[in-house]
Amino acid sequence: MDHNAAATTTDWQNSCLEIKIRGKYILENEKWTDCKFLVGNEHNQKIISGHKLIMGMASPVFERMFYGNIPVANEPIPIPDVQPDAFSDMMQYIYTDNINITSFDKACELCYVAKKYILPHVVERCTSYLWSDLSPKNACRAFEFAKLFDEPRLMEKCIEIICTKTIEVLDDPSFMEIEIGTFLMILDQEHLRIDSEMNLFRALSKYCESKQPTPPPSDNKAQIENIVVEDDSLIIEPHLDVESISGEDVEEGVDVEAGPSRACVSPSNDSFIQKALKKIRFLTLTPKQFAEGPARSQLLHQADTLAIFINVCSPATTDQPMPEGFSTTRTPRNLNRTALSPSHMPRQNFPQNIQNYEHMPEIEEEYTNDTRRCYCVRTIRQQNDFRNTAVTDCALTFQVDTDILITGVQVPTQIMSGELMTQNGFSHRYSEILYAHILDAQGSRLTYTHCTSKVRFDSLLEISFDRPVFIHAHKVYKVGVVFNKPGIYPMYQCYQDVMCDGVYFQFAVHSNNCTNGSAALRDGLIRSIVFLRPHAGSRQTFS
Repeated sequence: MDHNAAATTTDWQNSCLEIKIRGKYILENEKWTDCKFLVGNEHNQKIISGHKLIMGMASPVFERMFYGNIPVANEPIPIPDVQPDAFSDMMQYIYTDNINITSFDKACELCYVAKKYILPHVVERCTSYLWSDLSPKNACRAFEFAKLFDEPRLMEKCIEIICTKTIEVLDDPSFMEIEIGTFLMILDQEHLRIDSEMNLFRALSKYCESKQPTPPPSDNKAQIENIVVEDDSLIIEPHLDVESISGEDVEEGVDVEAGPSRACVSPSNDSFIQKALKKIRFLTLTPKQFAEGPARSQLLHQADTLAIFINVCSPATTDQPMPEGFSTTRTPRNLNRTALSPSHMPRQNFPQNIQNYEHMPEIEEEYTNDTRRCYCVRTIRQQNDFRNTAVTDCALTFQVDTDILITGVQVPTQIMSGELMTQNGFSHRYSEILYAHILDAQGSRLTYTHCTSKVRFDSLLEISFDRPVFIHAHKVYKVGVVFNKPGIYPMYQCYQDVMCDGVYFQFAVHSNNCTNGSAALRDGLIRSIVFLRPHAGSRQTFS
């Protein structure tokens, strides 16, 4: 035997000093491979070879495929739903522990294959990359991706970007490619960074145009040209293309006075348009804005246009209701939020004695018999992870501009991390232990409760107080929660101002919210405040 030749064949082992380098060598050179995969669809396919033992060590799916009861198809094993580049990147991780993500699209594709083959560490890295690369340009697509793969934290981050940079999101060309459900989600948001509701209506019009073919020429081109008010009368003036109306049209009785009742839309889009229009807050527009914008659009029925315009011009009108299902709110979404430090919170001259809710039974009855529960969800500016190792106190200082009753708070549950998923006996639920209380300006405790519950990871837990707590307008209060369970929680940096159901909340936002200092109040661990507000009739009680 030629000893020199034998030495040559083993040289690669001597030059590969680490196991990940040796893994890369046998992967790239297809040395000793014992399985093959046909990856991709017919337009982009590639055969990729591997080693059953190494792949089974990395993925429980491959382990069951090669060493379990799952029958393996004849090689090459077809995998049509995965991109070849993404599968190759996954193999690089399996053999070398290296994860190479260079673009938003690549992160999405790799995350898909990592979910498919249960590689939680890769999923976590892909999600982290998506977080770091989020922008108005890709926030909608990232939201759809996060929704598809059940990544609630990423969804929340995407919604934050959409809400705080709405105009940039709407103006980006990629917005025309979003899913219908994503558009409706945006219209459901309470606060958006927009100039007026016209930003949303223009985006809807443009979106509808991009989703339908050019409408065929119509013999009747009557359109709303102008809306004017003369002598307390509302006049809709149609614009007619007289040249397009032939004598035959007149003989057949074409009504040249009435414009088309509906824009030319496909049946599949009509339902979406109706849902979207009902979410637009037309009553926040001025008469001039409505007349020059939505009134000229063919998205609205002419009867709806007239009814909306009457309500825009005359807020006190009672004989002409809004069209059924349309928004009746006059509260604009474009709340001007500023993230201020606690020192900017207005100082109050607190009375010596603030009445406790327990001393006001007549108010309890008035509220609880004529109220509905509302959720003041704080708008997220930034999110970080917080590891609770023992017992953690968090507190949120706030005030409101009208009297309300607080019934509870919402806090996030623990994050489902990769290390948890690999533990023996892992479950999607865990036992949470919490304490919550409310203090007045003097530090007197108004209520206290203990909460023990079996909860899901990556969700919200509502803590309800034993009884509602009366909150006076323009007085400062503090709500506190004590976390007793070790684990990782999402902690938020939030905006200071929130308008919810007509109630203006102002929170003290601490700059040291996400530091490890013991003095930090960690107000970011409290996600929302649950409260009751009386209807208009019962509100007279406090006048």
